[in-house]
Order: sequence, then C-alpha cells, then structure tokens
Amino acid sequence: MPALARIGVTAVAVAATVAALSVVPFVRGGEPAELRPSASDDDVRMNQIQFMGAHNGYHREMQGAELAEALKIDPGLPQWSYYSHASIPDLLERQNVRHVELDLLPDPEGGLYEFPLPRQRAGLGPIDDPDMAAPGMKVQHVPDVDYTTTCRTFVRCLTQVRTWSKANPGHVPIILQLELKQTDDRWEQLGGAVSPPWDAGLLDAVDAEIRSVFTETELITADDLRRPGLTLEQSVLQHGWPTLSWARGKVLFFFDNGGGIREMYLDGRPNLEGRAVFTRGDIGAPDAAITQINDPRGANTAAIQDLVRRGYFIRTRSDEPFATVKNEEFSRVRTALDSGAQLITTDFPTVGMAARWDSDFVAELPGGAVVRCNPVSAPSFCRDKGLER
Repeated sequence: MPALARIGVTAVAVAATVAALSVVPFVRGGEPAELRPSASDDDVRMNQIQFMGAHNGYHREMQGAELAEALKIDPGLPQWSYYSHASIPDLLERQNVRHVELDLLPDPEGGLYEFPLPRQRAGLGPIDDPDMAAPGMKVQHVPDVDYTTTCRTFVRCLTQVRTWSKANPGHVPIILQLELKQTDDRWEQLGGAVSPPWDAGLLDAVDAEIRSVFTETELITADDLRRPGLTLEQSVLQHGWPTLSWARGKVLFFFDNGGGIREMYLDGRPNLEGRAVFTRGDIGAPDAAITQINDPRGANTAAIQDLVRRGYFIRTRSDEPFATVKNEEFSRVRTALDSGAQLITTDFPTVGMAARWDSDFVAELPGGAVVRCNPVSAPSFCRDKGLER
C-alpha cells in the first residue's frame, strides 16, 4: 500500500450570518455585554473553531501472554484493537489534540475488572493496581478482551487532564467524550466480568466523579449556556456559545450514548439542569447543543455545514480503524475538515501510527496546528494564532 504524506487544507470560508452575531461576548449567567469597539480572538466563540481529537484516546494494544490468550478468546481482535495512543498528557502537549474519548465501565463495588480472562488463562494474576480494586468508574475498551489503557480509572484520566490544563491555562476548551459501556455477553458466558446495568445512580456517580476532580469554574456545563425561559437548544441557537475569553482553560464533557442512557440522564432535567455532562441531543429537542455525524462524506457534508452555521457543536470522524487506511480513503480527512465540524476525531493523530498498515497517514489540521478558525462559521476577525494563549 503506498504511503500517504500528511494531509492539510488551506481553504477558509466565513459564514456571514454567524459573523454578524459573534462579536457579542458571552457573559456567564447574564445578558450579552456591550459590543466591543474592536473585536479580537477573545470574542471568537468556542463553536467557531476547529480542532482534532483522539478516538479511544486512552487505548494501548495488548501484549505478550495476555495478547495470545485474548486472541484465543476473540480471533478477530486484530481487526479493531491493533493501535496504541500516547498518554493523555502527551496527546494534549505533543500531538495537538484538544479532545479525548474515554470508555467507561461501572464498578460500584470495586474489583470487577481486576482479573480479566486473558490474565487468568495466562496464569498472571490480577492487575497489580490498587485503583482496580477500589470502587469507581474504570476506563477500558472491551473488558476481558481489550482492556489495556494508559489510565485505568476515570478519576485518574481526569486528573491527568486537569494537571495539564492547570499548567497550560490558555488552551481552548478540552472536550472529553464519554461512551458508557457494559460487558459483552460472549465473554460473560466464558466466566468474564458481568457489569451492572447503567441506572440513575450510576449516572449520578459519573457527575460526582467529574466534580471530584474539576471545580465548577473549570467546567463548561449546560447551566452556563442556558438562558432564563429558554431551553438549552434555544439558548445556544439564539444567544450562541461562550467566547474564548471565558472558555479558555476549561473542559466540557458529552456523552456518546443516546437512547435509554440519554433518557435516564435527562429524567427530571430536560435541559440538563445541574448536570456535568452534555448529551448527544436530537435536533429540535430541549437538550440539543452537541451532536455527531460520524461520517462526513456525501450528503452528510452539507448536513454538517448547515448545523454548524445554525449554531450546533458537531463531532465527526476523519477515519475508521483501520478501514480508512487499508482502503486508501485519505480524502475523508479533507472532507471532514471542510465540513466545518468543530471536533474531528481520529485514530491516527501523529506520524507512525499507521505504519503497521504500510502508510504514513495522519489526520491533522493544516500545518499540524492545534486549533484553527472554523472554515464554515468563523467570524472575519478570527486569526488562528490568537486562539490559544
């Protein structure tokens, strides 16, 4: 397979209808401030930028005897698990991402995922980490098959993010995407872990763990955006997202899950009142502020551009592991960038990660930038170099 050089784009488009509103700074808990006499990058809103994210940004490949046993359990493992990310601090510092996806598993009693099947069968004993025995959310891709990670618990991962953030307070908002998972029936039947179903109490525990690490002033929540008498969606579409002058140095969480988990999380809180995490809202629903269209190609390009212009925050993907590289669908990176989706996630944020597939594929912003003015929604005064401080 021929290698591909780094992909970049230089075209920047300006959405005039958004630019007309974007000079009104966001004020937490109040009405818009007076128009500033001279707009600057401080007045750019957080949905008027674009940046890259790390899909499954905690993931490490299985190794040695554990890998050998995991392959016996699931021979298809190489088709979806053969990649490793750098540590979260390195993703943020050296690989220019401002988003990390974390997969969470409930472990209210502690120790549930401490002794996975491959370690049992290889005679290796439980994972030697006191955090794995303690109660609290665990971070794994697939228990009992693909569980190696750079940070094993939710709190540990968040602590790494906060430490980096406090050392780099001028960063644009870091987006932490959460996918709530459960154990697989196939591995349960082999004697693997059986996770409890997600319920209201466990969802409250997610909020509690987030707030055990981050203070309210370090979080961007729905309460910060919602205006009196309006739904969250109406607030975002009518009054816009926060400006970078307010949002720099903060973090925002959103759930990848929809369906029943979204409904439980919204129960009694249709606008995410008091919640720490944004939902993946359905367009037109009260909680709709962030959503995702994972494939930016075809008719989805125009759909994403329309939603971005209207004021929604959109996540899309520049590649799929590992079909994009194997099928040489390298134009998908350019398509994702041109769509204007604010958040573009990738499995290949740096050179070398695709080398296993005989490729130099990288998904990055033009010139390897950390953040740029959004090609669809950025105001005319936006300048890439002034977005982070």
